[in-house]
Amino acid sequence: MELRDIEIFLTLAEELHFTRTAERLHVSPARISQAIRKQEREVGAKLFERTSRSVRLTSIGERLYGDLRLVHRGLRESMERARLAAQGKTEVLRVGMLPGNAYDLRPYWEEFRARHPSWGLRIRHNPFIDPFAPLRDGEVDVLVSWLPVEEPDLTVGPAVFTEPRVLLAAPGHELADRGSVSLEALGDFGVLRPSTALPDYWEDAFVPFETPSGRPIERGPAVREMDDILTIVGSGEAVHHLGAHAARYYARPGVLYLPLRDAPCLKWGLVWRSDAETEPICALARVVRDLGTAAL
Repeated sequence: MELRDIEIFLTLAEELHFTRTAERLHVSPARISQAIRKQEREVGAKLFERTSRSVRLTSIGERLYGDLRLVHRGLRESMERARLAAQGKTEVLRVGMLPGNAYDLRPYWEEFRARHPSWGLRIRHNPFIDPFAPLRDGEVDVLVSWLPVEEPDLTVGPAVFTEPRVLLAAPGHELADRGSVSLEALGDFGVLRPSTALPDYWEDAFVPFETPSGRPIERGPAVREMDDILTIVGSGEAVHHLGAHAARYYARPGVLYLPLRDAPCLKWGLVWRSDAETEPICALARVVRDLGTAAL
């Protein structure tokens, strides 16, 4: 199996959707289908069960996914080590970003690079669906996550930044002409829900399950990524709640960002696997502590 075919299989196993897989890999859906059919012929069995409404791994596909995931990660790590060696680097720190404002945090990145010129630094997007999986699978070394994080296998480091919160609404929504909005409004309109369940305590810290007066905040249509949020809100179907940096990094004509005047600030911090703590992780934590928590 060629490397590109391995990437196609692994991505489809994660997305379970041909179109999303094609978009993620920048190829056509037909290329995805062709590669999977070829793999199934080579294996001699179906790897995916496909219907008009769903895609899922077969038992053989699940076994192959487990094996190939490890092989693929090993190949990527080998290539990364070779690239680092060619650049004169001895280590690389891979940072996963749940927020979309890596540019705001450049003082931390610049200070880290200045203190450790022989180390590399890689900043990557981290999905909010199954958010801790890249840490646990070894795909990133440290995660910038909203707090609190109360996972028994993860260590929480220093806070990186705090920010106000905003409500997203379409220009024609009945909340759109208000200068600011109370959290109580979420009890009237609800919010979007993640397509995969998040830890309750963690989801509640970002978008509470109740208003300050105790009314439930209903969860509406499911979303997997930021584009889903912006598309559904922009259509006027729902409102949602995010950190204020979204207003600068995801500005769109069809989405308004209204201050949530009575919401506590959102706090973001470093998180890493307790059993995989390295000197570069500790060095980044020292940089954040030395520079202090940013208020955005």
